[in-house]
Parts: sequence; C-alpha cells; structure tokens
Amino acid sequence: MRKLIFFAILLLAMPIFAQGQDAPKAELFGGYSYLRADDANDGLDLHGWNASFAANLNKWFGLAADFSGHYGDATLVPGTKADLNMHIFTVGPRFSYRGNDRVTPFAHVLVGAARVDSSYLSRLGKIKNSDSTFALVLGGGLDINANKNLAFRLFQADYVMTRFDGETQNNFRISTGLVLKLGSQ
Repeated sequence: MRKLIFFAILLLAMPIFAQGQDAPKAELFGGYSYLRADDANDGLDLHGWNASFAANLNKWFGLAADFSGHYGDATLVPGTKADLNMHIFTVGPRFSYRGNDRVTPFAHVLVGAARVDSSYLSRLGKIKNSDSTFALVLGGGLDINANKNLAFRLFQADYVMTRFDGETQNNFRISTGLVLKLGSQ
C-alpha cells in the first residue's frame, strides 16, 4: 500500500518537476539573412530578411512556416547589371531539443517554392523577368533563451535547393535574429 501511495504522489508531482522545460505553443522569428545563391557563373551574395512561425505540438515537435527575401544585383554581360530579388516560402516539420533551459537546438525539413524577380535597363527600356520553382530547405540552428518569452537565434544555417530552368541550384542561407515565444503547453 505504501508503494502505491508513493507512486501516486510521484505521478501527481511530475507536472511540477517538468514545468521549467515546457515548450511555447508558438514561436515567431525575425531577423537578418544572407543567401549565397548558386547561379550559372560564380554565385551571388544576397542580403535580406528571414521570418518564421512555428506551432509546437509538443516539447520536441512542431510545424514551421519559413519565409525569406534576399536582394542584390547580378552582372548579365559586362556593363549590364540586373536587380535581383529572391523570395522563399516553405513549410514542414521542426524538431527541437529542450533538455537545457539556456539553449534550444533545432532542425527542420521544409518544402515549398522560390521566386526570382529580376529587372535591368536596355536600349528597349526596363526589362523584367520572373520565375517560380520548387524549393527544399534542410537545416537547423541554435536559440539562446533570454527568458521564457524571448530568445536570440544565434544562427540558423540552411541548405536551400531550388530548380530554376530545370537545373538544380545548391544555395546556402544563414540567418540570425530574435525569437518571440508565445504561450506554454
């Protein structure tokens, strides 16, 4: 009988012991992003922003939506530069390890679309081009927890595969910024 009472008390006390390790219901990230874009020549250095929303279903698994915009220019032919914008929209599962109150490492596998818009001046006027394609994002990062509502994303590093013009582009993206943690489970 004493063992039964002991186990009943232990089971009732478990939520008290686990309170410090609860995951937020949702996380919003926003920050700076750098994209090393693969192109037919030497590659492009694009700068911009990255934002994401994650709904955590439990302490280690969530569904994430990730959006980014990167901007720069590219040389088409010597003397002709094009303004270039690349936007990536992806969703998928995110896995987090919350065994430490100070840091939260995570990994994600995201699929969606990428869009490139370019424009340049020619003798005929301003010429605009755009293209959309499949995108795959594989990566992860590390959040440094400031408190239960705020974290600093030290880094998020991603391999970004796109398929413009039927060719595979192997891109690399790194982001940093702030994470707002909303609610608790």
